[in-house]
Amino acid sequence: MILIVGEKPSVSRAISSVVGANTTKKGYTEGNGYIVSWCVGHLVGLRFPNDYGNGWEQKWSFSQLPMIPDKWLFKVTDSTKAQYNILKELMNSDSVTEIICATDADREGECIFRYVYNMARCRKPVKRLWVSSLEESAIRKAITNMKPMSAYDNLFNAGYARARADWLVGMNGSRLFSVRYGGKLNIGRVQTPTLAMIVQRDAEVNGFVKQKYYTADLNCGTFTLSSARVDDEKSADTLVSACDGGTVTISSVKREVKTDKAPKLYDLTTLQREANKAFGYTTQQTLDYTQSLYEGKLVTYPRTDSQYLSDDMAQTAFEVTKLCDSYFGIGISHTPDIAKVINNAKVSGHHAIIPTNGIATADLSSLPTGEKNILTLIAAKLICATAPVHKYEAVKLTGICNGTEFTATGRTVLDMGWKRFIKQTDKDKKADIALPAVSEGQTFTVQASKGEHFTSPPKPYTEDTLLSAMERAGNEDYDEDTEKKGLGTPATRAAVIESLVKNGYVERDGKQLRATDKGKELIKVVPDEVKSAKLTAEWESKLQQIEHGDFSAYNFMTEISCFITAMCNRYGSVDKSVSLSDGGNEPIGKCPKCGADVVKGKFGYYCKGKCGMNIAKVYGVELSDTQVKTLLGGKPTSYTSKGRKTIVLPEIVENPWKDKMYYQWKTERGKA
Repeated sequence: MILIVGEKPSVSRAISSVVGANTTKKGYTEGNGYIVSWCVGHLVGLRFPNDYGNGWEQKWSFSQLPMIPDKWLFKVTDSTKAQYNILKELMNSDSVTEIICATDADREGECIFRYVYNMARCRKPVKRLWVSSLEESAIRKAITNMKPMSAYDNLFNAGYARARADWLVGMNGSRLFSVRYGGKLNIGRVQTPTLAMIVQRDAEVNGFVKQKYYTADLNCGTFTLSSARVDDEKSADTLVSACDGGTVTISSVKREVKTDKAPKLYDLTTLQREANKAFGYTTQQTLDYTQSLYEGKLVTYPRTDSQYLSDDMAQTAFEVTKLCDSYFGIGISHTPDIAKVINNAKVSGHHAIIPTNGIATADLSSLPTGEKNILTLIAAKLICATAPVHKYEAVKLTGICNGTEFTATGRTVLDMGWKRFIKQTDKDKKADIALPAVSEGQTFTVQASKGEHFTSPPKPYTEDTLLSAMERAGNEDYDEDTEKKGLGTPATRAAVIESLVKNGYVERDGKQLRATDKGKELIKVVPDEVKSAKLTAEWESKLQQIEHGDFSAYNFMTEISCFITAMCNRYGSVDKSVSLSDGGNEPIGKCPKCGADVVKGKFGYYCKGKCGMNIAKVYGVELSDTQVKTLLGGKPTSYTSKGRKTIVLPEIVENPWKDKMYYQWKTERGKA
């Protein structure tokens, strides 16, 4: 028998149908010489410090630090122990002669399988199933091209090094600075530098002082010429007076045909950014919707950092482009230029995200709203990426009046190209204003006026712009060909943002991400090396090198260990010059039941009075500080999760099934 181990039951079911393992058993399916089981995410993980002994289980103190295990220990996750035991028994069964690893084809998936395989003390030969689509044809092709597990050792080495580095920085940093400053602080290798960027941006926004400046504008009848920026109002008034009723002579007419290249295909980060911009979806929501589409065989593997396809996909991409045109009613008149999206050198593990042939037979109308929107974005991106360039004529007019130069710009679209398939923004419409046909030496009698303008403040981060900043961190100069160092990976950035929100360091305000007082406080006290985006990005770059076999995991871990040791030595004393607030548990409002303060605790928000009112999760989703404040202020709030909208009303109802008095917020649910 051959045992195939997937990452999730849904993925394993797709594999089962291909290999003919159709008999359902507890925790696996069986048939046709195959057993197909699954991991349900991480069944095995690194142990926490308290599990090691060494005095690490005692009250936090400087004497425990640095905590660097001589031997790394693993434990089975309590909530999924039953499934682990099933896998362990199957792996070591005499009837199983070979194992196929079919977990997600990335670092995390490799670790998920190998942790279980090693914990079960299994030594049977393993092959790796590497698929980028769950379509039957893709799975069958992947089965014929499997490699031994050893071919992916570098992938595992990178994932295992990443997990240990996160443990060392997070566990040591949290204890070190919590003891140093006398308050609970959560430090993360990627989380803390990301928070630092948000705090820095908020400071720039809050500290911005807008400045007024002026232009002298000359009305030439069918177009307007404007001067350069003038900071002094009196100078602007003088210029306007000197030109009003005078004559402007056109000194230069420059015309140039320009093109805007078609956009590249989606990797996960660009998809998350554009979904946030278009629909307000959080990074995690977009990942969830795309993962669901992947498991439904409608799109290819989502956790990719490539925006290109490999040349063996050319024919498939051409067919899928035609399907997208047909099933989404896009209406293309050109022949898709697939060569634009082919670049083997830019595809390492997984290619860009595109729809699959599965859209031809699926009932797309029955998809939840979130999934439908994401699938539409992915389909439109494939159409745009293979469409002709957008071509326009740019015109710049320069005129001289009273010895001063004035200019006007405009452009005329010659060929919409790929932009025919996207919604035009206000910025695009404003730029596409054509100028009249004028020639050098032509004169116009003008009416002059003063234009008032203000400098623009920096904008708070949205998930769109934060993802861009995380991706570019560590790069001094960045363009589309720059090697992406960045904070985290496309697969982990959503979890980083959600962790910051969950831990109360960041809150969502509409689309904006703003640092809380608790988040600002943490960044204020931790040293630069802990919150350095550049250093963390360099570590991420080395993890990529480990994955590609260009750097040693041993050397990487030695570097991390030395960093932790030096950090603990440097900051291993109490600093009483800083006074932290009480764990960030300042009241965020008053209880509508008894009027006592409501604060945030480990398991949600609760009333400090005796009425028992608390707010944990609403259908499994934790509410943000802003949402809870809204409720306590007597107004409803809402959130959307997996295409379903939940409205939370500011009304508490008693739960009669609890022995202790308990209240929960009344909700209404429906499709978004």
